[in-house]
Amino acid sequence: MDSLNLYLLTFNCARTPADVDLFSKHFFHALPHTAGSQDLSVPPELIVLCLQEIAPISYSFIGGSFLAPYFDVLRQVVSQAVSKRWGDVHYADVVADNSGMTGLMVFARSDVTDRISRVDKARVGVGIQQMGNKGAVGARLGYQTDEDGETLDLTFVAAHLAPFEYAFEKRNGDWREIVQRLVFSRQARQSVDAGDESESAALLQDLPSGSSSENQGMFTPNSYLFFAGDLNYRTSNTLPLPGDHARFPTFDADPSSAVHHSQLFKDDQLNREKRKSRCFHGMSEAPINFPPTYKYSAKARRAAWDAARNNTEFQDWKWTATRWPSWCDRVLYLDTPTWMQDQARVQTHGYDALPLFPTSDHRAVALSASVPLRPIRVPDDVDPATDVRLRAPFPIDPEWERKRDVARGKEIIVGYLAYLGLTWEGNGLVLASIIGVVGAWLVLRSLLAI
Repeated sequence: MDSLNLYLLTFNCARTPADVDLFSKHFFHALPHTAGSQDLSVPPELIVLCLQEIAPISYSFIGGSFLAPYFDVLRQVVSQAVSKRWGDVHYADVVADNSGMTGLMVFARSDVTDRISRVDKARVGVGIQQMGNKGAVGARLGYQTDEDGETLDLTFVAAHLAPFEYAFEKRNGDWREIVQRLVFSRQARQSVDAGDESESAALLQDLPSGSSSENQGMFTPNSYLFFAGDLNYRTSNTLPLPGDHARFPTFDADPSSAVHHSQLFKDDQLNREKRKSRCFHGMSEAPINFPPTYKYSAKARRAAWDAARNNTEFQDWKWTATRWPSWCDRVLYLDTPTWMQDQARVQTHGYDALPLFPTSDHRAVALSASVPLRPIRVPDDVDPATDVRLRAPFPIDPEWERKRDVARGKEIIVGYLAYLGLTWEGNGLVLASIIGVVGAWLVLRSLLAI
């Protein structure tokens, strides 16, 4: 095996648990349909889910057991999708982590889990008061390439950037903050308990504190990088005007038509800002041939649900008239270093949007890719200016840890307030507390009156 196969999927869950049967049916939609450079009979070694709005803000900000049911649903999606395609193949959890409402899950095929020697994690919020209503969560895996213990580093980042057409400069700023404050902390390998037969048993645990010398930013000399999420770059700098919806892409448009989606893609903000070196420095993306992934109307979602129930294909695009259809959901990657490109490059085998699901106004997007199965080594004579791995576009913020911890404290407060005020169980707890206090006061008053 001279390459490592990956399947990365990004999806804005819209704070709603996924429909397991529907999602799993289409989960591997982006895998190539014909044999080519990737052996279609072999499941990928790693599956990566990059998730946004994974759960309501109360559960996301509190985390822990409040978020566990949402991760469990996605585990079921992966398990069922794998079973449908490859039968008796199993994956184990390597990562299930979140930064506020943004989640990251990494699954390793059961026969390669022993090759994962370590996982470093990172979280950063770029939302209100640097909290995690927007932000990024990352994991850096050490993957042993041979019996000699040589290790290939792979970095996966899930992100959610600022919304709205006019906020492209804020999105660029979010990218900068992520580069500056997404710092990875070392973790150690923990073998699965022999008594635990679950394929989803946790493989890794945190190291004790005191490993700060291992902290690294998102860009590091020896790692491949995959960055995916609801990046929210739009196809206009302004909201649509009345009548603009007549120019929105249509399902059956001819490629030469003005309403074919390829015409709108020419105005994509992400590509424009990237060309001007304002974001995603040094990163690549596979060609986009799929339609916009956002924003589908409630009518479109109902139609998608009807099609799913009737087991028919939904072939129509119905857009929300107040947002320009845009390619918000993307997967980018850092290619093989300049000094190694004569040997092998990152290969992309499929890049596509999944069908519309009724639970979200976004379409999920997935990338099938492979990386050379050889560690990245930096020659002594390489000019640091030739590759972003050696000279990140922005330096690490020396205050990153303090800012992260302060923001996390705010998330806990906001999360519990939202839980008490915005959820049925929280409302019930408040009501029970009020009844308890009133009851205690009445009892106390009656006792004092005796």
